[in-house]
Formats: sequence, structure tokens, C-alpha cells
Amino acid sequence: MKTSTRRARALAAPLLLALPALALAQDTPTLDSGDTAWMLTATALVLFMTIPGVALFYAGMVRSKNVLSVLMQCFAITAMVSVLWTVFGYSLAFDTTGMEKGVTNLNSFVGGLSRAFLAGLGVDSLVYRIPESVFVVFQMTFAIITPALIVGAFAERMKFSAMMLFMALWVTVCYLPIAHMVWSGDGALMWDWGVLDFAGGTVVHINAGIAGLVACLVLGKRKGYPHTAMPPHNLGLTLVGASMLWVGWFGFNAGSAVAANGTAGMAMAVTQIATAAAALGWMCAEWISHGKPSVLGIASGAVAGLVAITPAAGTAGPAGALVIGLASGVLCFYTATRLKRALGYDDSLDVFGVHGVGGIVGALLTGVFAAPALGGFGTVENIPAQIWIQAKGVVFTVVYTGVLSYVLLKLVDLVLGLRVSDEEETIGLDIALHDERGYNL
Repeated sequence: MKTSTRRARALAAPLLLALPALALAQDTPTLDSGDTAWMLTATALVLFMTIPGVALFYAGMVRSKNVLSVLMQCFAITAMVSVLWTVFGYSLAFDTTGMEKGVTNLNSFVGGLSRAFLAGLGVDSLVYRIPESVFVVFQMTFAIITPALIVGAFAERMKFSAMMLFMALWVTVCYLPIAHMVWSGDGALMWDWGVLDFAGGTVVHINAGIAGLVACLVLGKRKGYPHTAMPPHNLGLTLVGASMLWVGWFGFNAGSAVAANGTAGMAMAVTQIATAAAALGWMCAEWISHGKPSVLGIASGAVAGLVAITPAAGTAGPAGALVIGLASGVLCFYTATRLKRALGYDDSLDVFGVHGVGGIVGALLTGVFAAPALGGFGTVENIPAQIWIQAKGVVFTVVYTGVLSYVLLKLVDLVLGLRVSDEEETIGLDIALHDERGYNL
């Protein structure tokens, strides 16, 4: 890739400048207290998205007998992934030592282990203009929320032990390589293709959405689905969780500028615009189709908009954000309702319908609205060519994650068994797996 092209892509997506190897290749960075303060805040906001955001969003949508199970899953994933990230995750995602030495065959797919146990991380270590320790934890929160999102696809029927083993393997085999391929710099597969993913549309949402779809297909439908009514037990919790996600997402998207600058400000603006447009898009589509707008619908639409604007947050302008948000709200509504019913799969909380489809819509439209001719702030001049690059990234992620998720689920099924018994499913996972009740009636 030509130097001018690398520079242009860096200006379009400042997160890519924040990688350790790239920072070292520039002039020695100096600490910027403003950038550091913002990134400390953004990191806390992204963690807030998982606990309590995703946890409450999902908890309200399941039946009352399973409310603690999804809360427990999100909380346990947060703890486990934090440890895995420290031991080897950060290194496999962002260690580029092999690429610097010209060893690109393996390192185009995954990083090395020279940063295992965060080796070399010190108080004075800097990445770009912030402490590397802050960057480590910021990226850790992305690794935490991605598997937590998958929980919604198989809610109410997977063993807790199987969930823990699957998530540990999935983060290692699926999340870390995709993050490396998209974000780690020259020599990494999708970076070299020119895929634009500012804050994780491919790395987080398509990745999680496809894994969720595979998981719900492998586990099969919940007992009684679709003939038994399984309405959300507490939509108040769901709306609170969705609101927390909306607020926390400013850390997710604006934080991906890795600086307190104009790109962060525009990322915040387009995130708000797209989310609002998607919430209204889903609400109106549901209103027209079902005769009434619902709380669950507008909350789901908002999340769909947050998902779709994520890859475009550093490059799209306000007009592009409106289109991306509206498109994702309407398309995700039809996927989560009509398509799911037509195909008969039981994606319990619509992980594929919202995150998978929303991520794909956002990834493809990033190639359109990064163009300055359409009000974007990227460097895209040939829109069809960039859409093709984005599509290659989408297809690669779908196939890679889909196949490996299937293999991992089958492996876990052989070792532990994936699904609870019929009796445990009837009783509810709260009592059956945790010997606790969410509510004392």
C-alpha cells in the first residue's frame, strides 16, 4: 500500500494510528492530558455498555425465570475476558512484531505473543498520546462486549459451563484474529484490503451476530417455541438497558478517535443522529405493519442504529448518518420479525437480526458515505470500489466466524454438552443453574 494511501486511511480512521507499532514508527509521542482524560472516560463508558447496559437490555427480554441467568452470563464474561485479554488477548490482537520482521503468512491473520501478560507495559508506555495502559483497557472493553452480545441468541437454554468454555474459545479463535486483521496495520489481511471499520462494525457486530445465528441453530429452538408465548418479562429493564447502551456508545464510537479532537466530536454527532433515525425507522415500520408502536421496538431500533453507524462513525457526515440509521432501523425490523418467522430459527433476543444485519448494513454503507462527495470525511473517491472492499470484509468475516463458531460449538457439545435438560429449561435457568431467584413473590 502506498504511503499516501496509508496516510489518507489514517486520517479517515484515527483509531488505526493508535496501535503500538505504528506509534513507535512516528516521532516519539508525548502525553496529552486532554486526550488521556477523554480516553479514561470513554473506556468507562464502553465497560458501562456491557455491565449494566447489555445485561439489563437482555434481562428484561427473557422470562422472569431466566433473568439472573443472562445477568450472570454478562458479568462472568466481563471477568473472564478481562483475564484472557491480559494473558494473551492484547498480544494476539495487536502485537505486530512478526509483521515488522516480514513474517506475514501467519501474522496477517493473528498477532504474536511477545506482549503476553502485557509484557513491556509500564507507567510511562505511550500509544499515540495516551498511556498504553488506557489503550489496553479501552480495547479490552471491546473484547468484553462482543461475546456478551452473543448471549442473547441462545438465551434461556445453554448450560453455564458450556457458555463459559465456548466464549473463552470463541474470543481466542474468532474475535482476536478478526480484530488483528482489521485494525493492526500494514501486513494484516483486511487492513491491506482497505476495509474501513472505525469502531467495530465488522470486528464486534458482524462477528457477534453471525456467531449468535450459528449458536441458536446448533442449540435448536427453546422448548415450546414458536407456539408458546414467550413475551419479555420486564420491558422497563430493557428500556433502561437500551438507554445505557445509547449513552455508553459515545465512548465506543467517539472514543475510537483515541483523541479529544474534531473526529471524536463528529463521531459523537453522527452516532446520535443515526440512532435517532433508526429508532424512528423501526417504530414506524412496526406501526405500519402491526398497527401499534412498541417500547421493545423503539429500543431495538435504537440499538440497530448504534450498531450500523459504528463502522462509519469516523467517516460519515450527518446526512450519511441519517440514511444509515433509517436503513438499519427498517431492515433490522424486517429481519427480526418476518425473516426470522419465515426461516423458523430461534434467535431469542434478535442478536443476528440487530447486530448481524445492522453491522452488515453499516459496513456496506460506510463505503458509500465515507465519500466527501456525499458529505463524508473519508478519502473514498471510487464508491463502487470501496463497497466491493467492504463486501469482501463482510463475506470473509461471515464465513470465518460462521464456520469456526460451528466447530467450537460442536467441540463444546462433545466435552460438556451444550443444552440444559428439558426439566431444567422448564424450571428456568435461575433455579436450575444458579439456585437463585430473580424475584421473591
